[in-house]
This record gives sequence, C-alpha cells and structure tokens, in this order.
Amino acid sequence: MIDDSIVRGTTCARIVRLVRDAGAKEVHVRISAPPFISPCYYGVDIDSKDKLIACKHTIDEIKDIIGADSLGYLGRDVVESIAANEKCKGLCCACFDGNYATKEPDNNAKHRFEQELPE
Repeated sequence: MIDDSIVRGTTCARIVRLVRDAGAKEVHVRISAPPFISPCYYGVDIDSKDKLIACKHTIDEIKDIIGADSLGYLGRDVVESIAANEKCKGLCCACFDGNYATKEPDNNAKHRFEQELPE
C-alpha cells in the first residue's frame, strides 16, 4: 500500500485492516514523504504535535499501531534531492524538521479563523 503521508495513523490503520479483511496475507506500507514531526502552519491541517503519530512513536511502533508487516518512509534527503531544481527553490520542510521559515503563530488552534456568520 502506498500513501502520501501518515499524520495521525487512523486512516492507514483502517485501510490496512480493510486490505487484510479482503484477504491480503501481508501488507507493506510505503509513505511518499518523511514522517511529520511538527505542525504545519502553511496549509496542512495539523495544529499541534499531540496529533502527530511520529512525534510519539518510532517507525517500528507506527508499523505495529497501523497493523502493517513493514513500513517505510521517503527520506527527507530524497525529498530535497527531488526538489533540487529551479522550479522548487524554497521547498518547505518544516513539518519534517521543525525549522520554520517564519515565526510560529502564538495561537495555533485549528479553528482560530472560524466564526459564526451573522443571520
């Protein structure tokens, strides 16, 4: 099974279970990004480290949590080498390493921009 990322682990675990229920004898998971270890303030809906499975668990532990036989992530060095061209200058890796290009927001609550509409 190939997925773009594992954030909380809940979706991967559900899919691994569905694949096994469909008869798979083994499920090997490959992720096309490095582990998310920091919140993303630039577009991915992750507001705190509490929700990131890779902040609390090793890759081997995540493999067991999602029920896979093996788990592999794309390395950050590979992502950077893929993006090492003129079109991808300024690639943000903050969610992979915690090094943000801007100051982290003081209020990072998920719903901070939401408000009730007037009737």
